[in-house]
Amino acid sequence: MSASILARTALRGALRTRPVALSPQGFAVRAFSVKFAETHEWLRTDNGTATLGISDFAQGQLGEVVYVDLPDAGATFSAKDTIVTLESVKAVGEVYAPADCEVVEVNEQLAEEPALVNGEPMAGGWLIKIKLSSEPSLMDEAAYEKHVEASADE
Repeated sequence: MSASILARTALRGALRTRPVALSPQGFAVRAFSVKFAETHEWLRTDNGTATLGISDFAQGQLGEVVYVDLPDAGATFSAKDTIVTLESVKAVGEVYAPADCEVVEVNEQLAEEPALVNGEPMAGGWLIKIKLSSEPSLMDEAAYEKHVEASADE
């Protein structure tokens, strides 16, 4: 087998696996895993840094986002604090800290294009990147889908 075929095969295998790493605080973090909060935020961890945004369900409930009030990098929050405010044509929505955390980066593109939150809520519409200092209580995608269904029935 040629070296290039072996390299491609190894790369494909590496992309399918999701290694588990320990965060600086000592709890396990699965790289690239996406989890959801009951308050409709999503969190994707990657090597100790977590990207935070709102779910597709949340953006649909909020309507067209016209302004995003982001915190400054370096700001710290306790679990369940309001960390981001989203203003839409029909409501103001609050995004909550999933755990004690420090903001390490904000999505500056949202200042010019707040509608990215609607068009790409789990991609280009991410809100902030945080470093967690406690473990969040989150759901996997299947549990979150059941939660959304239950919320829609109410």
